[in-house]
Amino acid sequence: MRKLKILIVDDSSVMRKIVERALRQAGLDLGEVLEASNGAEALVAVEKGGMDMVLSDINMPVMDGLEFLKNLRDVACAKGLPVVMISTEGSEARVVEALSLGARGYLRKPFTPEQIKERVVPLLGDPQ
Repeated sequence: MRKLKILIVDDSSVMRKIVERALRQAGLDLGEVLEASNGAEALVAVEKGGMDMVLSDINMPVMDGLEFLKNLRDVACAKGLPVVMISTEGSEARVVEALSLGARGYLRKPFTPEQIKERVVPLLGDPQ
């Protein structure tokens, strides 16, 4: 089984570490974990290719998570790349908007490793 290459996008470095720890606690075999503090940085990282999944906050400076999803459509190597939004943003409209823009899942902060296992792991398929 190959190790996963994951991008975590959040303007809080502490939250990025919390997400990484939860992914490990959920049993994911992480190889390279990349970090970005906003959607613009995330687009640059994704354009380099080889990503297995992106976990992104919604509310960030420079480029928020929804704008990131809109721009991701134009990145050829991102076709089929699962993106899971992780946010304190609880309004149904924002969740629906994120899903309509291509997000494959949604987690509300705070979340547990069990929620990661339930909602994130199935999106990875069989990463062999």
